[in-house]
Amino acid sequence: MSEGKFALVYHPIYLLHDTDGHPERKERLTAILDRIESEGLDIEFITPKSATIEQVEAIHGRNYIDQVKAICERGGGHLDIDTILSKDSFDAALMAAGGAIAAVDAVIEGHRGAFALVRPPGHHAMPNRGMGFCVFNNVAIAARHAQSRDLEKVLIVDWDVHHGNGTNAIFYSDRSVLYFSTHQFPHYPGTGRMNDVGEDGAEGTNVNVPLPSGTGDEGYLMAYREILKPIAIEFSPDIVLVSAGQDPHKDDPLGGMGLTASGFAAIAGVVKEVADICSNGRVAAVLEGGYNLFAQAEAIVAQIRAFQGDVPDIHGFDPKVARRIDEIKSIHKVYWKCF
Repeated sequence: MSEGKFALVYHPIYLLHDTDGHPERKERLTAILDRIESEGLDIEFITPKSATIEQVEAIHGRNYIDQVKAICERGGGHLDIDTILSKDSFDAALMAAGGAIAAVDAVIEGHRGAFALVRPPGHHAMPNRGMGFCVFNNVAIAARHAQSRDLEKVLIVDWDVHHGNGTNAIFYSDRSVLYFSTHQFPHYPGTGRMNDVGEDGAEGTNVNVPLPSGTGDEGYLMAYREILKPIAIEFSPDIVLVSAGQDPHKDDPLGGMGLTASGFAAIAGVVKEVADICSNGRVAAVLEGGYNLFAQAEAIVAQIRAFQGDVPDIHGFDPKVARRIDEIKSIHKVYWKCF
């Protein structure tokens, strides 16, 4: 590995997770790769290794892992109503978790950030069930891996349009992981309310920011600057992970938000600022949703440029989001001195 470069983690097995015309399809990745190549970004490709069963078991029950494997060995089928498995999906899912792990390793070993272009995605996956196109919770597995490498405090930032209910549930009583989510509300899966703050001594380490549909660049930036940044700096993570879903893009068919590629870059810039202040610059993103092929590829290129330091300057005011921020601050001020 050459230190200092931005790492892009990818494996061709991700294309073998065959979903047969489903929105979460292999063309999502090929479109991103084509766009990255055409832009001539300064990156280093890293080929991951498959996650071990033990690494996946840090998050998921063995019975569930065996269930996924058995469905794939039979040639595939439905894991739930909207999550499809094919014969190669178990191997692809292990490699998706392995990709998230490789991104963590890359930033520990000196890369200037990493982005794992993986599928199937993960943030809806619960300890004992997959849902919402997700099989194994890649970012949660990566968080536990980071902790196994002595990075004790992990910040997970989730900007997918859907709330990461799996990640939220997995770390709900874990003080060592700060989970921050901006998501369209109400929207699938219906979780992620403001007062879902954690439990059993971990209150305050779940920061849910439900945003009204139509929220654009200015509103998102307000949430990241006024809620994420002060809490994250006070938490002082050893590594920052991102569940990077591009479905809040204004052109996404499954979302109703108004982010542009520049908006994604600007929020990535806030996340990078936190990593630079707290985590020696260690930031690793893992692909989640995003279903407009052009918009997703454009947004990811903008994010990679932002992680490399090219951050657009976006300012503005959204009164609806300002009210939401005030509500969240009043909920979290008992947990965080910054409010």
